[in-house]
Amino acid sequence: MKQKQSGIHGKAVPVSLCGCLVVKSFEVPPMNVLLLGRGKTGSQVAEVAAERKHHIRIAGSKENRDAAALTRQELTGIDTVIDFTAPHCALTHIEACVKAGKNMVVGTTGWYKELNQVRGLVEKQGTGFLYAANFSLGINIFFEMARAAASALRHQYSGQIFERHHVHKKDAPSGTALALQQMMRESSGTREPLEITSFREGDVVGLHEVVLESSADRIYLCHDAKSRRGFAEGAVLAAEWLSGKKGFYDFKDIWREL
Repeated sequence: MKQKQSGIHGKAVPVSLCGCLVVKSFEVPPMNVLLLGRGKTGSQVAEVAAERKHHIRIAGSKENRDAAALTRQELTGIDTVIDFTAPHCALTHIEACVKAGKNMVVGTTGWYKELNQVRGLVEKQGTGFLYAANFSLGINIFFEMARAAASALRHQYSGQIFERHHVHKKDAPSGTALALQQMMRESSGTREPLEITSFREGDVVGLHEVVLESSADRIYLCHDAKSRRGFAEGAVLAAEWLSGKKGFYDFKDIWREL
């Protein structure tokens, strides 16, 4: 089977035709993207987006003080806003963008207690919204492995989650670790969540481990991010996927479509 791709934005989409698998290609046109955040991940997002021929405008903390860059006037001509900032300002950014009618991709974590509130606002305003604890395709494959391994918790295995990040990371446990904890509890059907141990050291990009242990053996799963490139690529692909769509989405539910 051949997969044809059209241009740098081409995506191969399998469709059924007379019992055969045929690949249909479509293109995502260049978007006008406002990137919130000038940190290490944000810089990688800007680089990836530019490589994929999107037009990027960046607003750091100075330009976006009190959401000054997120008024309707300032957002004129912007197709999508991508947020990689900090937990304390993420909710303000989300409310401003959604009320301005702009689609949004959010990689900032630490605001999930307000998830239902944001979902209601997105549905009311009729915008497109996509968030993730982690936009890495690799970590989402790791989630699938951990989901399968969670069945061990029904067979006299104990478990723990360990996560390591750089010393500048604001939240602990990480959003990824919390998502992993919730997913494994739901998959195993157990009441007690796995304990999370967090470490903040050096310039560690992100390392997540799951250890499941019985008297007979040990199951060890690990995802170690070597750079922030994976997060950035996933976020830009997510923005492309969201283009023209409305609704509230979690990246872990749509990443297979990329």
